[in-house]
Amino acid sequence: MRIISGKSKGKKLNIPTNKQTRPLKDMVRESIFNIINHSKLLSSDFNQCIILDLFAGVGSFGLEAISRGAKKVSFFENFKPALDMLHKNIKNLSYEEQSEIYNKNIYDEKSFEKLSCKFDIVFLDPPYKYENLDIILKKLVNSKFISNKTLIILHRHKKTKDNFIKEFKIVREEIYGSSKIFFGFFNF
Repeated sequence: MRIISGKSKGKKLNIPTNKQTRPLKDMVRESIFNIINHSKLLSSDFNQCIILDLFAGVGSFGLEAISRGAKKVSFFENFKPALDMLHKNIKNLSYEEQSEIYNKNIYDEKSFEKLSCKFDIVFLDPPYKYENLDIILKKLVNSKFISNKTLIILHRHKKTKDNFIKEFKIVREEIYGSSKIFFGFFNF
């Protein structure tokens, strides 16, 4: 696994040796960033973007974003092996200034209380077996750090049958191998 583009292009990312973490594949990550850069989904300049990376794992999405010029990424991860690799990857890339790490359970009622900025992009990459996606989407809808212009990107297995909350409006859906990527917005 490596950074695909930007100032850290080609640099390798550390990944856990266990099979409990499923890092976002390079091809899928590259496709997501191509869509972000070549569509009109993003309402702001990518170089000014502040990104929330939920279920961050080793940070492949958020670190790619920083390499490509994103202003800041807030990473949420609480699985210790992935969290350890995330810390190493941020340090190895010298991205401490642009990164915030939250070692929190996303389902905890107070998990988002320290977030104070508005996010331009929220990337969600929950485990494929995770079935309670509506809980996280409802927490996001009820938060104060997103708007109806915040681009929501969701990574799921292509065979997963999710029930989305009515406020989540999907505007684009792509399949890459076993991955399905949803792009959407919240309709407040």
